[in-house]
Amino acid sequence: MAKRNKKRQSRKPPYPVYVRFPGKLLIIGFGSIGQGVLPLILRHIGIDRKNISIITADPTGRGVARKEGIRFRIKAVTSENYEKVLRSRIGPGDFLLNLSVDVSSLDLIQFCHKHDILYLDTCIEPWFGGYSDPSLTISQRSNYGLRENALALKKTSMGKATSVVAHGANPGIVSHFVKQALLNIAKKIGYKVKKPQNRKEWAALMRKLSVRTIHIAEYDSQVASTPKKIGRFENTWSVNGFHSEGINQPSEMGWGTHEKHWPKGARRHDFGCGAAIYLERPGAKVLVRTWTPQHGHFLGRAVTHNESISIADYFSLKQKDETVYRPTVHYAYRSCDASLLSLEECLGNNNVLQPEQRILLEEIESGMDELGVLLMGHKKGAYWYGSQLTIEETRKLAPYQNATGLQVTAGVLGGMVWAIEHPREGIVEADEIDFERIMKIITPYMGKMTGAFTDWTPLKRDGALFGDDADVGDPWQFKNFLYS
Repeated sequence: MAKRNKKRQSRKPPYPVYVRFPGKLLIIGFGSIGQGVLPLILRHIGIDRKNISIITADPTGRGVARKEGIRFRIKAVTSENYEKVLRSRIGPGDFLLNLSVDVSSLDLIQFCHKHDILYLDTCIEPWFGGYSDPSLTISQRSNYGLRENALALKKTSMGKATSVVAHGANPGIVSHFVKQALLNIAKKIGYKVKKPQNRKEWAALMRKLSVRTIHIAEYDSQVASTPKKIGRFENTWSVNGFHSEGINQPSEMGWGTHEKHWPKGARRHDFGCGAAIYLERPGAKVLVRTWTPQHGHFLGRAVTHNESISIADYFSLKQKDETVYRPTVHYAYRSCDASLLSLEECLGNNNVLQPEQRILLEEIESGMDELGVLLMGHKKGAYWYGSQLTIEETRKLAPYQNATGLQVTAGVLGGMVWAIEHPREGIVEADEIDFERIMKIITPYMGKMTGAFTDWTPLKRDGALFGDDADVGDPWQFKNFLYS
């Protein structure tokens, strides 16, 4: 018996521990992403469960926290109480994981810098009303504006505790997909290149390969066993998050130097890096053509996302004060069937969110989240690289989540590990992080990582019965970003 026990004790743990963290971890917000990332943290970060606590505005996820033995408290974090709430729970050397909505990322980051606390979020959030206050300008409500505020704070953050901003799936891991895709394309066309070591070298490689346009092309085909309920917004991730970015914020996109057509209703911001434009309409109403390997060509929505701006900015090349190269970058999102029905119902009710919301988890019976980056304009036409993750594979890999959620939570895990390994970097965006380190951490949770070339372009009009059906009922007349 003694020998058998000794043999059991000598077995390697089933999951690699990437980094050990002796401090405390406070998770703010415990919706679908918080619940999904918790077991990944416990698997891959060496931290005592007693050092983890959760604070959230509602009881969602209490059962998961209890099952995992994590302290759980219901308390809304507001602009009036956040400093007091944080001071009572974390201090120097600790980690703040912000997975909430309606809580200001920048205020939390400033608190963390003042008290030497590591930080990560999945998007740059304002306080409640920051997306919907009619007194705010479109620029102030935009992701461009929120990012510019973070960049202003970044200038004074060097040497301070690392704060990783906007690092989930997208924004987040898709930035790492772009770099891997560039190396894959270069290899395929026979262009010998060493791995770029800095921002300028990455931008030079993209320009050398003649990449003009990048779609964050995502098709969510997960289907629930029951029909969508009228009066309820159903989605595979945050309902409030999707409502804010799809309806309350403008459609935004990084704008390439090759573009000659100026879209109807498009505007430039009069401040900041100048890498993006916005439309005077919400992204939920802007249909765009895109392509993924599993589903071929389809219609997505040009919903605003931080990565559309940060990728375009990161891969910009300048000579003196002039930008000589920048790709066009935008999200093209086809959400799940229930979400599309929910969105149509919401739009039909003057954009008012349904009184009931639900994240689809156990009731999903089939489907995949196909999330990747489509790089167009190079010698091989177009190249998609990304994750094809089914619900069946998801349930084998990790508990408490669907395929969409696991792509996000893996990104959160990767960003946390990197922050702990690099604790004095100040504010950092996904594009600035070592992509190979992140890919090593997330790939086991991505299902099938796929790269596929295609001759598809947004200009293809097979079987079109009208002169130009590109706008598909959209008065913006979305021409295309590759050959305009």
